[in-house]
Amino acid sequence: MRLQKMIVQQARKPTGTFGRLMARGMNHGHKVARWGLDHIAIGRGDVILDVGCGGGKTIHTMAGMATEGRIYGIDYSEDCVTVASRINRRFIDPGRVQIIQASVESIPFPDNFFDHVISVESYYFWPDLVGNLKEINRVLKAGGQVSLIAECYRHGNFEKRNEKWARLGGFDYLSPDEFVETVTRAGYSSAAVDVLEEMNWIIATGKKADKPVTERTECHV
Repeated sequence: MRLQKMIVQQARKPTGTFGRLMARGMNHGHKVARWGLDHIAIGRGDVILDVGCGGGKTIHTMAGMATEGRIYGIDYSEDCVTVASRINRRFIDPGRVQIIQASVESIPFPDNFFDHVISVESYYFWPDLVGNLKEINRVLKAGGQVSLIAECYRHGNFEKRNEKWARLGGFDYLSPDEFVETVTRAGYSSAAVDVLEEMNWIIATGKKADKPVTERTECHV
């Protein structure tokens, strides 16, 4: 039980040697990320943000999809930024990927900048889900999409397992209907979910419905 609690706490903010090991482990175990990305129409020239980028594998995958675009990653954990930067070095050096330490509460990018903002297995730990989704909405361009990918949602077949981990980690998780309601409350249109029921996986999406933006500001942080 003590080890399990430490694992969940480290998932919130990987720190130190154990945290760096966990970040690298995320890169080998997150099949849910690949499943979620299969639901997202990523174009070759898209500009994408990964919130809570962890060990950086999802950034690496998206860099191979948006081959003429730019991928940014932010993570609250300095150790995750270090690990993610190492595995993405070949994309960072030519300027196609940039990874920085930052929080979803205050995303250090201008308004209307990203085509997609994605987050894998991190929304559980956000301090204010609706407020943080509004901050993501700010940095999305008109018609841009937010996608939250997670490997658990409220479902009777998995509640015993899920509630145990939620209790240990001090976090909450949502049902499909709660995802739609939350994304809608944050100001998005076309809120939707898709699930892989046998795995208890979910992706929740929402589109930004603003007037078209004619020009994107260049950003280097």
